[in-house]
Amino acid sequence: MDKNTATSIFESLSSGVRLDVYRLLVKAGPDGLVAGEIATALALPPTNLSFHLKAITYAQLLNVTQEGRFQRYRANLALMQDLIVYLTEECCSGHPEQCFDQASASGCCESKSSISLTPMETQS
Repeated sequence: MDKNTATSIFESLSSGVRLDVYRLLVKAGPDGLVAGEIATALALPPTNLSFHLKAITYAQLLNVTQEGRFQRYRANLALMQDLIVYLTEECCSGHPEQCFDQASASGCCESKSSISLTPMETQS
């Protein structure tokens, strides 16, 4: 993934409504949901939802298939995974496997941060 693609994804999710839609579709999994189901679940008017679905689809975070007169939306889980990889590939000096092990990640990241403890915290 390149920086422009990542930026486009983040821009498409910068709206609270769009983030809610995407999270709902991630939860729905590979079955996805038709637009009416999304609108009902999130209590959104169809015209408002259509605008947001178009923006998320443009960023390629959603796949759309026509089913008769309905459109079924599915989260592009592969792209979401690519974004996670992109964000973490330089984690812990190029050892991203450490970032998800809490003990290793805290050791890795604390040494590079400037954490200031209050006197109360240093007495333990």
